[in-house]
Amino acid sequence: MCGIAGIVGFTGKIDIGSRIKEMTDAVRHRGPDGEGFYRNGRVAFGHRRLAIVDLSPGGHQPMTSADGRHIVTYNGEIYNFVELRQELEALGHRFRSQSDTEVLLATYAAWGPDCLTRMNGMWSFALHDTDKDLIFAARDRFGEKPFHYVRTEDCFAFGSEIRQLLPLVGTVSANPSVVSEYLLAGVPLQSTETFFSGVLNLAAGHYLIHDLKSDRCTIHRYYSLADRLSGVGDRNGAEAVEEFRRVFEDSIRLRLRSDVRVGTCLSGGLDSSSVSLLAARLNGGGSSTPFGAITAISEDPANSEEVYAEEVVRAGGLNWIRTRPVYQDFRDTLPAVIRQQEEPFTSPSVCMQSFVMRAARENGIVVLLDGQGADEILLGYDRYYCAYGLAVWRQQGAREALRWQRQMVRNNVNMTSLRFAALAVRDLSPALRYLHYLGRSRHLSPRPPMPDWLRQYARACLDLRSLQTLEVENTGLPPLLRFEDKNAMAHSVETRLPFLDHRLVEHSIALASTLKMRDGWSKWVVRRSMMDVLPENIAWRRNKIGFAAPDAMWLSRHAGIMERMVERSPLVGRFCDRNRVREGYRRLDRAGQWRLYCLALWEEQFGVS
Repeated sequence: MCGIAGIVGFTGKIDIGSRIKEMTDAVRHRGPDGEGFYRNGRVAFGHRRLAIVDLSPGGHQPMTSADGRHIVTYNGEIYNFVELRQELEALGHRFRSQSDTEVLLATYAAWGPDCLTRMNGMWSFALHDTDKDLIFAARDRFGEKPFHYVRTEDCFAFGSEIRQLLPLVGTVSANPSVVSEYLLAGVPLQSTETFFSGVLNLAAGHYLIHDLKSDRCTIHRYYSLADRLSGVGDRNGAEAVEEFRRVFEDSIRLRLRSDVRVGTCLSGGLDSSSVSLLAARLNGGGSSTPFGAITAISEDPANSEEVYAEEVVRAGGLNWIRTRPVYQDFRDTLPAVIRQQEEPFTSPSVCMQSFVMRAARENGIVVLLDGQGADEILLGYDRYYCAYGLAVWRQQGAREALRWQRQMVRNNVNMTSLRFAALAVRDLSPALRYLHYLGRSRHLSPRPPMPDWLRQYARACLDLRSLQTLEVENTGLPPLLRFEDKNAMAHSVETRLPFLDHRLVEHSIALASTLKMRDGWSKWVVRRSMMDVLPENIAWRRNKIGFAAPDAMWLSRHAGIMERMVERSPLVGRFCDRNRVREGYRRLDRAGQWRLYCLALWEEQFGVS
């Protein structure tokens, strides 16, 4: 896990050498263990190293292949590098190090862009192919690792973080369409655009080729979840449950490969508890010390999961590291979290995650496993009940749908029949959802148009696989991955996500819906397959809390600061009617107040015009 940087000069107006040094220095936090540079004519790469696999100088980057033809700057982990290395050695490749970076170079030499389909991992990298005179850059299947880039009249440049690129775009200005949609709906989607005008993202599952002969840039998609699942029938029965457990366990086994200390995030919920206990079991043979688990404990008893996390710690004999942030910690840390996130976010829960990452680094844990992705691939959120209930009604009739609804209410304390109906109306009617957004956002001026994703979401609710694919690739998972990467790397910590092993994602979405929701239980296949590992009270919990901050406590104490910053923000004034904000700010719901405040704080921290 590292920080990457690169630049291709077009006009000679940019001092490539000094610029690549500045871009690389800007992400020192992503790689405190070393730096490196590469320069070839008008191409320059930079790298900051967080040493995880092969801690020797043999893992130094940018790395050049033995024949000198390929040079790479790479951020991520190829978890199956051991198996790929054996395959490549059989083809005649010889290796000088034990690093996965050298394996990446060899896979490209052997298979070209097709190497991406052979790798199991997370990555964001750029490779200079001197034979073909091009830059080949790629991002992993689901976008765990970021790849930001800009293209100006003077250069093409890329990096792990937006801050590396802002000096190249001139005036730092807000992207109107992204800001407007954020203020309306509060959903920062997967997009090639960012909150900054002129700064783009390479989309997940895509690669980019910059032809150095013509300076033309083309982007290609190499992975599509819908294509991978096309023609695959529903997987059902005991064998499908056993296969889920086998792939899940293997995913964790691969993500334990490390030459530094590995631990886990533990909230006390089903997903993190499953990862923690399986990881502790798999790690037991290779370590004499208890497996570390880190929990951020909310000071609000209403959303604290401490009692559940403690039960998991006892069951696994874990070394439990707790962090208990209070309001003053939140207040003191918030500007730094905004800077490390680089873009506005949806709630203070992002700050709670930052406290976890800080605790990991302070306790010598450099790699953390986390449960991100489980809800999207296994129908874990309450918002999926509507689509599932609709499927039951269409396939089995109204009587069975009513029976299932009663089971849902019984086995999920967060759901009532009234809430189910409200979610159904919201999700199935994009026009009504849009009107709801407008009704709570009367202060916005001009009125934002209806986001395209509202119609996409409503259509996807008619087919569970389509809904899950949309959530993984666009509406649900991408912002969570952004929060995770930026929070972790700000503290020089690598996070690994077993539920996003592409084998497990594909298997899980192809599971029959009755294995994901059964008798009103969400994520039934996890509960069933992990019964030999999880305490019963954890496996069959009825009260999903989620990773939440004590929003009510913190924001009520922070209200005055928030209101004053919103009042004086030029950017808020650009997107809102000042009088309506002034008169109605305190009547906005908590999320609406937060969005305006977070936008204003982002504006201040980055000097956005």
